[in-house]
Amino acid sequence: MATFWDEKFGGTDYLYGTRANNFLMARAPLFKPGMRALVPGDGEGRNGVWLAERGLDVLSVDSSAVGQAKARALAAERGVPYRTALSDLQSWEWPRESFDAVVSVFCHLHKDHRARLHRAMLDALVPGGIVVMEAFRPEQLQYKSGGPKDPDMLFTAAMLKEDFAGAEIVECVEALDRLEEGPLHTGTAATLQMVIRKV
Repeated sequence: MATFWDEKFGGTDYLYGTRANNFLMARAPLFKPGMRALVPGDGEGRNGVWLAERGLDVLSVDSSAVGQAKARALAAERGVPYRTALSDLQSWEWPRESFDAVVSVFCHLHKDHRARLHRAMLDALVPGGIVVMEAFRPEQLQYKSGGPKDPDMLFTAAMLKEDFAGAEIVECVEALDRLEEGPLHTGTAATLQMVIRKV
């Protein structure tokens, strides 16, 4: 998987743009300076760098060294600190009760690993911490705006409510939006937008 993403991120363009995800930016009031944020699957860094610009202490975890190099370059360009951990999410030793927020934007996990890794996201939060997530629904297969073509990597609301059982579902919206996030995320998209609070 790392080789796949290293090759994909190999050019000079930012494949998903350098602007943060719209759903994330619309939730800006949830994020306060000094909060600790974990951003799994942050790729070329657009979302983690945006959080760092808001004064958060960000740790980005991704399996692509090429993507992380571009993310650090973006952070340097914007003059913000940005920490990275190079690891596959499946084998990473997830911290427990160490973060105020986990931001998962189009971080698609295969069904064989999905529930365990979503539970690891929740476990990484301190009580009261939040998961802010946007992902593609199975309906996304009808559109050409990006995302996995494997239905086993697409999420439904029912799946995620089960994965995060015991947490408070603050927001859960099945949206049909227009993405404008670089060359690989452009056009109408069937997304699932969630805010989850650890109790």
